[in-house]
Amino acid sequence: MKTAIVIGATGLIGNLVVNKLLADNRYKTVKVLARRSTGINHPKLEEHLVNFDEVEKWKSGISGDELFSAMGTTIRKAKSTAVQYKVDVTYQYEVAKAAADSGVKSYFLVSSSGSKASSKIFYLRIKGELDEKVQSLPFNKIRIFRPSLLLGERPEKRFVEKAAERILKIVVPVFPFLKNQQPIEGEKVASAMITSANINNEERVRIIELDEIFKLADE
Repeated sequence: MKTAIVIGATGLIGNLVVNKLLADNRYKTVKVLARRSTGINHPKLEEHLVNFDEVEKWKSGISGDELFSAMGTTIRKAKSTAVQYKVDVTYQYEVAKAAADSGVKSYFLVSSSGSKASSKIFYLRIKGELDEKVQSLPFNKIRIFRPSLLLGERPEKRFVEKAAERILKIVVPVFPFLKNQQPIEGEKVASAMITSANINNEERVRIIELDEIFKLADE
């Protein structure tokens, strides 16, 4: 059985990933690194509350087979692009680097549809930058998931996303060329990540776009 590490476990997808891993008999231990508790009680769960700025204090404790990275914030919550960059790029990259250095073999990252390091849109640019940075790390297996607008219950209200969700549900069926912007349930993304982790193939790096996420979620 395997040991999984999860960051971003208090967010939508990360929380779903943790619960699915805990219920999966292929995993014996689920390690969570988080700034605050998930509130989950389970014999397979190891929860480590950390300050991600203090790399030297936590990096040696990252050991296992697979790293699931689902950390992220919004500009509204972060209050500045500098803080959003730190959460979405710096923290995730430092954890990924520490995991690779300690021998973790597989890495699964939640990115975003349209992410591109050269994008003029800040959010898509930082997501694309992280996508590129992690590919240089010595994992045997890297899977980068690029979902569209995520559906699901979150601890905080996101009014802009709720409005976009309502609009896309109306517009996408009318304009099929927008299908790559079809909203997707966070539960499906979490399922696709774990399915991908347990598929054996020789491809080291794979970018998984929306259509493939839906397919993996149904396997």
